[in-house]
Amino acid sequence: MIFAAVLAGGVGSRMKIADMPKQFLPLGDKPILIHTLEKFLLCERFDKIYIGVHQNWVLHTQDLVKKYISQPERIEIVKGGADRNSTIFNIVADIENKYGEDENNIIVTHDSVRPYVSIRVIEENIDAAIKYGATDTVIGATDTIITSQDGEYISTVPERRFMYQGQTPQSFKISLLKNLYNQLSDDEKALLTDACKICVVGGVKVKLVQGEVSNMKITTIEDYRVAQAMVGGLK
Repeated sequence: MIFAAVLAGGVGSRMKIADMPKQFLPLGDKPILIHTLEKFLLCERFDKIYIGVHQNWVLHTQDLVKKYISQPERIEIVKGGADRNSTIFNIVADIENKYGEDENNIIVTHDSVRPYVSIRVIEENIDAAIKYGATDTVIGATDTIITSQDGEYISTVPERRFMYQGQTPQSFKISLLKNLYNQLSDDEKALLTDACKICVVGGVKVKLVQGEVSNMKITTIEDYRVAQAMVGGLK
């Protein structure tokens, strides 16, 4: 079976323009989260589309699904965890509780605030996860990347042709991701920034899928303004 996991557990602490998490802010005539869900609903390969949301916003999310989604039976809503990966594994636990464990089950994880993901990217994530077990969506770096150990001076200037910017979806065979995560120590889990790092730390190769510049993450007020312009502005 193939599952989507739209991660909406954040509280939007970096965008201080509203009293709600950024995934619920309006983008055109509907919330950002709904735009994202609609992209996944266009893919008929998903058996279920999960939303992992902060427990304080579960009822609000349920109301949005009832209001905007024409196929609410395809949606499952679960409480998010303390961080990104714990939200993913809350979703995994619900999947296994309701649909059982299968080594070939696939999960496609995606930021709720990347509403412009394309069907091509989603489809290629599914195909790559089936074939390789783990995949990440990336775009090549267009600017020179520098590293700095102290935030004051350049430490290194890596070759740009080897540099990529990570996006989502990130997609996996659930059994692979779960086994690798369970092998990590608590200290290793605390250092994880995303699900693909679980595979990297575990020594498992992650296949790259070509992303798109338009697949932006709405994190700051400036991002929000750009996203509004892309959809034609607030209605």
